[in-house]
Amino acid sequence: MQWQLTRKHWPDYLQLMRLEKPIGTYLLLWPTWWALWIAAEGVPPIGLLVVFTLGVILMRAAGCVINDFADRKVDGAVARTKHRPLATKRVTATEAIQLFLLLILASAALLLFLNWQTVLLSVVALGLAVAYPFMKRYTHLPQVVLGAAFSWGMPMAFMAIQLQLPLIVWLLYAANLLWTVAYDTYYAMVDKPDDLKTGIKSTAILFGRQVLLIIGLLQAASIILLLVVGYLAQLHWLYYVSLLAATACFVYQQNLARKSLANKSLAGCFSAFLHNHYVGMLIFIGIALSYWLQG
Repeated sequence: MQWQLTRKHWPDYLQLMRLEKPIGTYLLLWPTWWALWIAAEGVPPIGLLVVFTLGVILMRAAGCVINDFADRKVDGAVARTKHRPLATKRVTATEAIQLFLLLILASAALLLFLNWQTVLLSVVALGLAVAYPFMKRYTHLPQVVLGAAFSWGMPMAFMAIQLQLPLIVWLLYAANLLWTVAYDTYYAMVDKPDDLKTGIKSTAILFGRQVLLIIGLLQAASIILLLVVGYLAQLHWLYYVSLLAATACFVYQQNLARKSLANKSLAGCFSAFLHNHYVGMLIFIGIALSYWLQG
């Protein structure tokens, strides 16, 4: 394969990696930091914090590139994505694959700083990241695969710090997976009219008229699991305040989406999706304050 990445196309490559839209990075980073702090019972080793943070940034960028590669033939028919670099042919499919491989190699270099058990877990992370964009053609549950991918940094964090995968990490994993399905369903609701035309599948389509009810149930289940996590980790009462604030955020999101749909608009659904950045941040603040006050 001939090398095709060129300097003049870097603005397009940056857009392909979605670096100008950091919401996806935040939604991947906050849960990873939850796990790092709980696994370390406080501030994790700075080296590991840097490695995992850079890994999140690189893998999210790689995920965006492979997602646009998978959707390059349908993005042009979707209002929200029709101006993306691959859809407008400002970037070729070969360039996208080369950029993806470059990002994966950079991520792999970070593994040199981790133990071999965590390196083995990273293979699963790569498989999930590659599989997700193609799932929307075969199942109405691609958001579940995304949740699995976005949550995999949690067991990696525990393995890197504790060399084990206790029950608490799987409770965190399940909580984050359910939360991811909830917020990505809001995101999918924005594309639902175009997805129905192009044959793309999603939970927004699967849940139908009960979509907001099911999102609410997923959010509630996520909070319940996080309550159990707090109990097992013996976190400070401020952590439970952060969960109460997160619950208030979920109620706010439901109202945003409901009012938007009542007005035959989807703008509120996208705003609800974006608002989840604050949910992740609030829960992280609760965890970090817990260990700081207890330490």
